[in-house]
Amino acid sequence: MATSVAGEGQHSLNGIICDTQAKKLTDLPTELLEHILCFPVLDHVDICNVSCCCKRLHDVCHGRGKVWGHQYKLRWPRLQMFYRQNECCDWLREYKTRHRVGIQIRRTVESISKRFFTEVPCVGQVLGDSFAEIESLGMPEHFCEDELLFILNSDKRLRATVCTHSNTSTLATHFFVIVNGFGCWILLIRIIKISCCVAHRECVSLFCFAPIIRKSLTLKYYAKKILYFLRQQNILRSLKTFMEQPADQQSSLEGAVLVDQYCNPLADVTLNSVSAQLDEIAEKVKKMLRIKNPSHPSLRIAQGDCLVVEDFELQRQLVSALNSVLYEQLQYKGNEFDYYNPLNSYIHQVLLRRTGIPISLSVLYMNLARKLGVQLEPVNFPNHFLLRWCQKPTVSEDIYDFVYIDAFGKGKQLTAKECEYLIGHQVTADYYSAISTTEVLLRMVGNLLNIGKRGEGNEKSYQLLRDSLDLYLTINPDNVQYLLLQARLYFHLGIWPEKVLDILQHIQALDPSQHGAVGYLVQHTLEHIQHKKHPVTPEEKKRSAPEHLEVQYSVGLIMKHKRSGYNCVIYGWDPKCTMSQEWITTMRVHQLSNGANQPFYNVLVQDGTCRYAAQENLEPHSAPLEIGHPEVGRYFSEFANTYYFANEELQTRYPEDIVETLGMVQELYHRLTPGLGNQDQASATDQNNHRATPM
Repeated sequence: MATSVAGEGQHSLNGIICDTQAKKLTDLPTELLEHILCFPVLDHVDICNVSCCCKRLHDVCHGRGKVWGHQYKLRWPRLQMFYRQNECCDWLREYKTRHRVGIQIRRTVESISKRFFTEVPCVGQVLGDSFAEIESLGMPEHFCEDELLFILNSDKRLRATVCTHSNTSTLATHFFVIVNGFGCWILLIRIIKISCCVAHRECVSLFCFAPIIRKSLTLKYYAKKILYFLRQQNILRSLKTFMEQPADQQSSLEGAVLVDQYCNPLADVTLNSVSAQLDEIAEKVKKMLRIKNPSHPSLRIAQGDCLVVEDFELQRQLVSALNSVLYEQLQYKGNEFDYYNPLNSYIHQVLLRRTGIPISLSVLYMNLARKLGVQLEPVNFPNHFLLRWCQKPTVSEDIYDFVYIDAFGKGKQLTAKECEYLIGHQVTADYYSAISTTEVLLRMVGNLLNIGKRGEGNEKSYQLLRDSLDLYLTINPDNVQYLLLQARLYFHLGIWPEKVLDILQHIQALDPSQHGAVGYLVQHTLEHIQHKKHPVTPEEKKRSAPEHLEVQYSVGLIMKHKRSGYNCVIYGWDPKCTMSQEWITTMRVHQLSNGANQPFYNVLVQDGTCRYAAQENLEPHSAPLEIGHPEVGRYFSEFANTYYFANEELQTRYPEDIVETLGMVQELYHRLTPGLGNQDQASATDQNNHRATPM
C-alpha cells in the first residue's frame, strides 16, 4: 500500500517538507506501529478497521496483544484489578467476551421493565426471575458487575459504528505528529480514511450491536437492583465461609463488615479500608501512650502482630489512652438522640459519623484494644451491650473478677452491680458471660431486624427487614420464628412465591406444630403462582374518555401538595378515589370539598414515600426540581428540566398523557421563551423514535 509523496523541497498540505523517498506504512517497525495504534484518539472500531486493511497491519493489531490490551484497559479500566501486571493474555478474546457480556447484560436489563412493570408493587423489591438469566450467561461475574456499573455511572455512550468519518482529521493530525520524519503521513491519512470506511464482517459481527446509552432512569433503576442482588449473593457466600471457620478464628470486625456490606452492597466498604481506619486510631493511641510511658510494650507492636500486655498497670495505661483518644480527641459518642437509625449499626458509618449504639461501639472498642495488646470480651447484657475486662491473672468466671466497659458511655468502667443500674433491674450471672462472635453478629443483625419492624412500611424499611432476615437466617438457618416472618414478608410483598414454598416446607419439617400458619400461606402462595401464569392486561386510561374529563393533571408533572407542602411527581391517576371505605374514613377524605368524588393521583414524594392525593390538594410546582425517590426510574426514563418523561411502560398505561404533559409544561414554564416548548416536543418525538430502535 505505497503512495507517492512530494519531490525534494516540495511542501506537503501542511507546509511540511516530506522525505523524497516514498515509504510504505508497513515498512515501519512493529513497535512503532503498535505505539501509533495505541494513541488515545483511536477506539476499538478504528483498530478493528485498520486490522482489515492488510495482513501486516492485521498481524500488528493481533499479534503480540499490545494493541488490543491497550484498548481493553482504555475502555474498561476498572477491570485491571483482576489481572496481574504484565500478564500474558489473549486480549482480543477478552475484549470480545467483555463486549458480548455487556450486550447480553443490557438486553436483560432492558427486558425487565416490560416483563415486570405491572407485577412489581411500589416497594421496589428485587425481581428474582431476571437474576437467573444473568447468572445463566456463564460469563465471568466481574464482567457482569462492570457493565452494570457502566450503566449506572454513564449518561451517554457513543455508538460504536463501523464508519467514523468525523474523527478522520483529528486522527490524521495526531498520526502526523507521531510519524513525521518517516515521510509517510500522507499515506497514513489515506489509510485511516480508507479503513474507516471498510465494513469488514469481523467488525460487524463484533461491534454492530453496541447500543447508544441515553440518560435512561429506567435502565439505571433495574441495573441498580441487579447489581444490588449480585453483590449480596457474593457477600452471603463470604458470610457462610466465615461461619465455617473455627470460633476462635472468627473476627468480630470481619463479621461486622460483612453485615455492613450486605445491607449496603452498593457502598465501597471493605475489611481492608475499615482495618486501615482502626490502625490510624491505634497509632493516635500509641502517640499519646508514648508521652505517658515511652517504654510501654504496646509501642513495639507492629501492625498485624498479636501481643498481649500481661501487666495490669500497663493495661490500665493503655485503656486510659484509648478512652482519651476515642472520646475526647476524636469525639466518639453514643447516639442517644437518633438511637434507632440503622446507620448506627454499620461499622463504616460509625467510623464516618463517630457515633453508634452500644454493640457497634463495643466492636470498635474491643478491636482497637486487641490491636494494642488488651484482650476484652463481648458481653450480651440485656438492652445494653458491654465489654468485660478480667482483673485476675488466671481465667475466671466470677462476675466480680471483671471490670465492665460501657463503650456507649464513653468507656466508663463499671462493676457488676453498677451494670444493673443501666437497665434498672437485676439479672442472673449468665448475662455477664462472654459470648462468641456468632452471638455478637446475631445481636447486631437482631437490632437491624427490630428497626425494620418499626419502619413505616416504605421501600427502605422493607429492604432493611429483608436484608436483616437474610443475614439472620444465614447465621441461624433453623430459627422457625424468623423463617415464618420471612415467608410472610415475601408473601406480603408478592415476590418469589416459589421460595416462599421452600421456606414453608422447611418450617414444617422443623416444627410440625406450625401447620396452621403454614397451610394458610401455602394455599394462597399456590394461588399467586397460578395467577402469575395468567397475567391480567393492565387497564389503559385515555384522557379523552368521557369518564376522565375531570382529570386536570397528567403523569410526569411535578406537583406541590397545598396542605402538606411536599414535592412530588405524578405516576398515575384515577377519575375517582378507588381506596377502601376504611382508608377514606381514616384519611378524612369526606372533609375535602369534593370528597372522594374527584380525581386522585398516585405520586412519588421527595421523602421516599408513595401517596394518593386528591386533585384539589395538588398544584403544579412553581420551580420544579428532580424528585429524589428510589422508584422514579421504574416509571420515568428521563428528567427533562421541568417534568419527567414517562417510560414506554407508563406511556402504554396512559397513552395520551405525554401530549398533555408537554402542553402544560409549555404553558406553565415556557411562556416567556416559546422556543423551549418546541425543543421539548422534539425531544419527546426523538425519544419515541429511539424506543422503536432495537438496542
